Amino acid sequence: MKDKRVILFPWIIKKLVKSWTASITIFPFIFIRNEQLRANTILINHEKIHIRQQIEMLILLFYLWYVIEFLMKWIIYKSSFTAYQNISFEKEAYQNERNFNYIHTKKFWSFLKYL
Repeated sequence: MKDKRVILFPWIIKKLVKSWTASITIFPFIFIRNEQLRANTILINHEKIHIRQQIEMLILLFYLWYVIEFLMKWIIYKSSFTAYQNISFEKEAYQNERNFNYIHTKKFWSFLKYL
């Protein structure tokens, strides 16, 4: 059964993220680039980890922290892609995306150990 929260990019998301990402999570939805990615359980699990992070941080704090951390890392690494890869939320999600039980066992604010 398909998760109704996993939907294809609407035109506005396509305009915002261009072609550099396969998916993006904006609570409570997971937006994916195309229908084939809907079956990618690792990608969907990665995005579900972000949903859990957003809930833990009361949603708005997550986005604020994400942007500030991205900007700081961009200054440090002088590369937007490297900055993205080193955001603590992304590190936690990438490291645990193959663990399909992770969102049920993860500790509160566990992204902090990836700073």
